[in-house]
Amino acid sequence: MNQESIASLRERALRVYEKTRIRAAKVPLTGWVVGGFVCFAALLMALHTVMVAKDATLRLKVQHAFRSAQLQVWIDDDVAYSGKLAGSAKKKFGILPDTVQGTLSETLEIPSGSHKVKVRVTSDDGNIQEDTINADFARNTQRTLAVVARRSDVALSWQGSTASAPDPPPASSGWFARYASTLMLTAAGSIISALTGYAVRELPGHIRARQSASQTQKP
Repeated sequence: MNQESIASLRERALRVYEKTRIRAAKVPLTGWVVGGFVCFAALLMALHTVMVAKDATLRLKVQHAFRSAQLQVWIDDDVAYSGKLAGSAKKKFGILPDTVQGTLSETLEIPSGSHKVKVRVTSDDGNIQEDTINADFARNTQRTLAVVARRSDVALSWQGSTASAPDPPPASSGWFARYASTLMLTAAGSIISALTGYAVRELPGHIRARQSASQTQKP
């Protein structure tokens, strides 16, 4: 690149800088404050997304005795799965009807850490059975939860052992991550709510002031 090209690029960069500086100078202080809060809220939302990354797997293996029912699974206080259970009558000796049986297998992506898993089964006639179980989920591992659902109860148990993962987080880290991410999400929501209220209050006044100024400047 010759000297003339370098000088031309510098000149263009200076022109862009001067235009940007002039436009920035016209932005009122409140605009910079609002922009700063918006950027901060966006940062909190991004951190929340990173901290609740779904880096573990929960596999559900369901055996049930319902012709039709609704299955719901909560991870802590959030619904992670909702779906239908369907079964059919199994005949004994190929002649006499025996019990209704059905199976379901699902794989759920969840954040690593310590979690409470709640399973609820609701039959078509409104009968509800549920149970809860706790477990620690290491990063990049899978745990299998066996669910046996009958009209009288729901039984939960963990199957097999969890595969080891490099540098698994301590049990308390999952709780801390969820608490911190919830706090960040709440703070971001509060900031966005405050900015929305500010815009609703102040924007009409700014519009009227600009209209008055433009009418005054007219000959």
